[in-house]
Amino acid sequence: MARRGLPEINAGSMADIAFLLLIFFLVTTTMDVDKGLLRKLPPPVDEPQNEDIKIKQRNILEILINANDQLLVESDYIQVTQLREKAKEFIVNPRDREDMPEKEAKDITGVGNVMVSKQVVSLQNDRGTSYGMYIKVQNELIAAYNEVRDEESKKRFGKVFKDLNEDQQKIIKEIYPQRISEAEPKNIGTK
Repeated sequence: MARRGLPEINAGSMADIAFLLLIFFLVTTTMDVDKGLLRKLPPPVDEPQNEDIKIKQRNILEILINANDQLLVESDYIQVTQLREKAKEFIVNPRDREDMPEKEAKDITGVGNVMVSKQVVSLQNDRGTSYGMYIKVQNELIAAYNEVRDEESKKRFGKVFKDLNEDQQKIIKEIYPQRISEAEPKNIGTK
């Protein structure tokens, strides 16, 4: 009696099927997009400058974040949710207080003579500060500038900042320039 061999399975189209499945999953799968801070870096300096720029203390809003993610603004501990209003008040200085930034008259094309604040927001964090807290503080500062610019845009042009044309946006940016200075992180606290 002759032994019958096992029937073979035709595997010729297996490679095609695997390739089609691979293409299907590549096309239908969504990839997470990394998100970060939108920042425009200053242009490179041709030669290093060793001159110190003198800024009066009243023109600087000092913000410190320690390793325990506590926020210290001008020697007061505050919550992140309070930072936006504090920053807005500092940027605008609506009542021309002596402990707030000075203002100088500046001739802006298209608007004329405008009082512009000499404000600078100084941010420094500890090396132990969490990235989440750092991002929250950055978001609040950017939101403060956006709200101040929106208010000025509505007052001058009747529209929010993002709806203005390029020339109008430039005017608003000159009135309220975004000046955020970030110092090198330090190892002050421990986590």
